[in-house]
Amino acid sequence: MLTVDQRELIRRDYFIEGKSIRRIARDRHHDRRTIRTALNDAGPPRYRLHKPRARPALGPFLAVIDRWLAEDLARPAKQRHTAHRIYERLVAEMGFRGGESTVRQYVRERRPRREVMIPLDYDPGEAQADWGEAQVYLDGRLAKVHLFCMRLCVSHRPFLAAFPRESQEAFLAGHVAAFEEFGGVPGRITYDNLTLAVKKVLTGPRREEQRDFVAFRCNWTHDHLPNLPPELTAAAVSPCRTARLGPPPHFLLHNYHPCQLTIHR
Repeated sequence: MLTVDQRELIRRDYFIEGKSIRRIARDRHHDRRTIRTALNDAGPPRYRLHKPRARPALGPFLAVIDRWLAEDLARPAKQRHTAHRIYERLVAEMGFRGGESTVRQYVRERRPRREVMIPLDYDPGEAQADWGEAQVYLDGRLAKVHLFCMRLCVSHRPFLAAFPRESQEAFLAGHVAAFEEFGGVPGRITYDNLTLAVKKVLTGPRREEQRDFVAFRCNWTHDHLPNLPPELTAAAVSPCRTARLGPPPHFLLHNYHPCQLTIHR
């Protein structure tokens, strides 16, 4: 099996030096099939299983396990066999003497894997808000500040505001500063269940919001600042979990705060 370094030399000989497969095979002491494999696949070497592994302990019971798993498809989810239950039945009913880990591995391989799809689309007028931290020089001294971060999802336009602590006052003041910078109020702002916005997480998407946050939201969503243009308008401000663009502080700090900053009062 070729190493990564050997693959690199072979591909360099062919694509850069212009050598033929015959000459590379002679110079590198590999057969032509190996050379062609390296030219077709630049990735690291991978072991390929050409035939199923032998299962001396579990082999006689594979048909039984497959039958139980097939019957489970017609049962409610909570009434289906777990791998542990299959192991117990094999021991009690079939005299199985192997280990439970062997049964678990086979059941994991046989059961269909569920694909989890996370929607990455977003509507115009949405924004994300969260907190982050940064090290800055404040009046010549290194200090930690808390950054209120907001980011528009469509334009990816960012906003950062530094505060000495993550307080309710700073949280609301950060919103006001972001609205003024953006020139309008986003139609929807998503949060990662921040305690400054969410008092209690209930079942499903339901949340018990902080009273001051509810009052603030009602005020700024409907009154003072104008909404964004129609193409940037969505629903009302709502605190909930989201997996759309990732945590705004991480993106903003990595892209706009690569080093320590100096802040003068």
